[in-house]
Amino acid sequence: MATTSGVTSWLIAALSLASPLCHALGNTPEQNYILKCSGCHDMDGSGSVRGGIPPLPGYIGAFVNDHDGRSYLLHVPGVISSGLNDEQLAVLMNYLNQKWGDKHAVAFTEAEVHQIRSQPINDVVKFRRQIVNRFVAEGIATGDYPWP
Repeated sequence: MATTSGVTSWLIAALSLASPLCHALGNTPEQNYILKCSGCHDMDGSGSVRGGIPPLPGYIGAFVNDHDGRSYLLHVPGVISSGLNDEQLAVLMNYLNQKWGDKHAVAFTEAEVHQIRSQPINDVVKFRRQIVNRFVAEGIATGDYPWP
């Protein structure tokens, strides 16, 4: 009969061996959204107007279909600091766009993500404001975003 400490030791050993394997296999884009994005954008992508987090459903497609918008999406603080590599970010962005954006938009590629991420944006809020002002002038809807 196994003791409690013996079972605990076995479980710790099994988890420590499984952990590198799980990391090597990677997460699905949905899992990466849950782990890396849903804390701010919520599970349904609704964001938080009060918190300054724009909604994704119905609006992300406008950004995906715009050169500067694509750059903005890849420089959002939660994206740039996510720890995901270029390939994982391309897959995640494509997942989000397919879920809540324009299903006919050009897909992100690993090479594009690498190129865009290599070009720093000093003030991402100011950059977003410029994009949104242009979208509004062009009659393109964007989600609520309370920051000045």
